[in-house]
Amino acid sequence: MEYKRADRVADLLRREMADLLLRRIKDPRVSKVTITAIEVTDDLQNAKVFFCLMGAATEEEKRSAALGLNRGKGFMRLELGKRLHLRYLPQLSFHYDSSFEYGDKIERLLKELHKNE
Repeated sequence: MEYKRADRVADLLRREMADLLLRRIKDPRVSKVTITAIEVTDDLQNAKVFFCLMGAATEEEKRSAALGLNRGKGFMRLELGKRLHLRYLPQLSFHYDSSFEYGDKIERLLKELHKNE
C-alpha cells in the first residue's frame, strides 16, 4: 500500500495538535479531548479532525468540546503553521468520533450475551 503525502501530513498534524492541546491550549472545554484521527484531502486543502473525550461524556460535554475546538481553530492553525512549515496548511474541521462508544456498546452486548448463556 502506498503511503501518500496526505497521510504523512495527517500524521504530522495529529502529533502536533495533540501536543498543542496538551501544552498550549488552556480552554477547559478541551481539557479532556483526545485527537483520534485526521483525514487530509489529497490536495492538502482540508483536514477532518476526529476527536473523542476521555471518560464518559455527556452530549453537552461533546458540544462544548467541539465549540472549544472551533473557537481555538485560528490559534491552532497559526501554531501549526509555525511548527510544520508547510506551504499550505489545511482548513480544519472538527468531528466527534463515536467509534469508541460504539465499540464499548458492542463489548457490553457481547458480555451480556455471554453471561446469559
